[in-house]
Amino acid sequence: MIAIFNPTGLAPTPRPAPAPVPVPPPGPVGPVLELPGTPPAALVPVTHEGRPLGAFVLSGGRVRYRRVVDPDQLVAAAAGAFAVAALTAAVAVAARRRPPTIGTVRMGPGGWVSLRGARTPALRPDRRPWWARLLRARRLVVER
Repeated sequence: MIAIFNPTGLAPTPRPAPAPVPVPPPGPVGPVLELPGTPPAALVPVTHEGRPLGAFVLSGGRVRYRRVVDPDQLVAAAAGAFAVAALTAAVAVAARRRPPTIGTVRMGPGGWVSLRGARTPALRPDRRPWWARLLRARRLVVER
């Protein structure tokens, strides 16, 4: 024991500080919260790494789990759905492009021109109903 001398006499030795009480880390289940109301109800929050996941609701002798909506997860899901829709639309537009009407143009031996892939022009106006033109339907009997 070491005594410290000062002009007024011996100084009291300092007491050691009490050891801190270890506080358990917060668990995944929070404290039970009593809810006011006619049927008594209780709420037990559930967390994971500090983020709320949901809560157990105890009321009327039943226990139900209610999930909390995570806004970050909701935004990520919406962005993913938009990206998939945009990619699908781009693929559909790219696949719908038609090749040119006239394929290869070649000169024949006598100077005539060969247009491969060209359709013959219509001789008279198309008198089919709109749904037949949409379906590209043709009559089974020969038109005169």
